Amino acid sequence: MGRDAVGGGPRELIAFAERELFRPVGMRRVTVEFDGAGTPVGSTFVYATARDWARFGQLYADDGVADGRRILPEGWVDYSAAPTSGSREGYGAGFFTDRGDSEYGERRVKGGMPADSFFASGTQGQRIVISPARRLVVVRLGRSQDWDTFDIRGLIRLVADVDAALGGG
Repeated sequence: MGRDAVGGGPRELIAFAERELFRPVGMRRVTVEFDGAGTPVGSTFVYATARDWARFGQLYADDGVADGRRILPEGWVDYSAAPTSGSREGYGAGFFTDRGDSEYGERRVKGGMPADSFFASGTQGQRIVISPARRLVVVRLGRSQDWDTFDIRGLIRLVADVDAALGGG
């Protein structure tokens, strides 16, 4: 989203995000930080509560629709969760994905994550895991000490355990 398209500055960008995403999805406590030029760093530096991140994940679990209103373009969720060809990690468009046949995606599924799941990954291991087929959204906040994998094995166990507790898997 370009600054010029929504009015040019941080204030206008926040107003756009509030109007078009945060309020319709029900995200109430979100902070977006900007760099020195006033550009949002969209891949990081967006802070929200676990419940707000769960609401964001639910938007993706519901194919981009919140409270009966289409927020994301038709097909965007599937595009986001589709694996990039040749990605060993199972990376899609903004999400890591367990769909397809990537090496790491297959490991995650074998460990217990749903085969349709995909997830956002924060700078220090925060995660939002989404499985539309299971109607499952798992949010993991906190900092991982394991800088090489950000405790992916722990995430796989967490998602598998939540899924099992809810009658899936």
